[in-house]
Amino acid sequence: MSESSTGAPKRLPIDWQDSEFTDDDSIEKETRRIFDVCHGCRRCFNLCDSFPRLFNLIDQSESGELDSVKTDDFSSVVDACTLCDMCFMTKCPYVPPHEFNIDFPHLMLRHRVADFKKNKNSLGSKIITKTDRNGKIGCSVSSVANFVNNRKNTLTRVPMEKVLGIHRDAELPKFAKKTFEKQIKKNKPIINQNAPGYGRKVVIFPTCFVNYNSPDIGLSAEKVLALNGVSTSTVYPSCCGMPQLESGDIEAVAKYARKTSLDLLPWLDKGFRVVSFVPSCSLMMKSEWPLILPNDANVKRLSESTFDICEYMVDLSKNEGLLSGLKPLDGGITLHISCHSRAQNMGQKAAEMLRNIPETQIDVIERCSGHGGSWGVMKDNFELATKIGQPVVKKIENNQSEFISSECPLAGSHIAQGLESSQSEGSAPKHSFHPIELLSKSYS
Repeated sequence: MSESSTGAPKRLPIDWQDSEFTDDDSIEKETRRIFDVCHGCRRCFNLCDSFPRLFNLIDQSESGELDSVKTDDFSSVVDACTLCDMCFMTKCPYVPPHEFNIDFPHLMLRHRVADFKKNKNSLGSKIITKTDRNGKIGCSVSSVANFVNNRKNTLTRVPMEKVLGIHRDAELPKFAKKTFEKQIKKNKPIINQNAPGYGRKVVIFPTCFVNYNSPDIGLSAEKVLALNGVSTSTVYPSCCGMPQLESGDIEAVAKYARKTSLDLLPWLDKGFRVVSFVPSCSLMMKSEWPLILPNDANVKRLSESTFDICEYMVDLSKNEGLLSGLKPLDGGITLHISCHSRAQNMGQKAAEMLRNIPETQIDVIERCSGHGGSWGVMKDNFELATKIGQPVVKKIENNQSEFISSECPLAGSHIAQGLESSQSEGSAPKHSFHPIELLSKSYS
């Protein structure tokens, strides 16, 4: 029997509407089948904590084999998965088209979908995943919301930890006073008609994070695109559904996918490409949505027309070329490549993009930050998330670059908090930039 696939990895559609998908007996049978293969392989021992937990359960069991591990103990393995997809994309030799058909992250997703249907999700999970509702409220009362969420505010964060299970020390995203959508309507940059890329047109899917929490990323992208002659429009129907996917609410994800793909269809008909600012959202639109709704023609078409912002800029630079005038960024950049960027299987596009900046050292770290989206801020996970991110923090400290950057804003914030914790008292806190912000800065 072959020990690896003979073809490129290919994910199979998620059969979530079949009653067997959430049937306990069916789930246990498939879980034991996959866990037994993982037990015999163990290549993923140094990825997320799911694998050490699984292997410890087996090694410490009565027989030293999977058959003596209790089914109830599998929950600890499921809880540790961040759905980063690194086991599927970079490690596992038994993914489809191999006959073993191993897809560990989607097995973990199956467990979470079943748990969600049984109403096992915590109050904190139910609240934190409602990003659009939270964003609209948070932006309308941003001063109050940011005061409440400030991790140095023990008056609010201690009760928040007790009631919602959000760790008191976890950095939470700040809310903007005005959303990206509102700001770009009033401050639309002028398109440079003399740029090499003039004539290109994209529709911006800003993502919930950029829209409500970090409009500066979107404004920087708009500036860079306009300088390079790219015409833009903004369409934001709703969140991509990644938080819901993490919590097992796959029906909500399907609903978001149908609505967003339908709303973007007129733009695709006019020849626009879709650009997303956050890797997790790009991954959802490109990969997860078509697996959840494999027969939806609109979803398929959208997935084939979607670009991550760094991916799009590299495409522009390799074809028409970028506008000249980029200036060096003194002190260099240490760039973190996020897991969900890697999961898109597109290469290190952020690094390729930033290498257009002249006379600027780019050091790349391709390792998990530990954050895992909403997973990393929860009380049960924050300390582990911090531990997983320590190698990234140490590499950044050793590099001593002037700028640190991550394509994933949440990963960047988590890394910056790790750097702050390891610095001596009185040191200036580090800020993580999105790569497109640094390209914008280079044009300044």
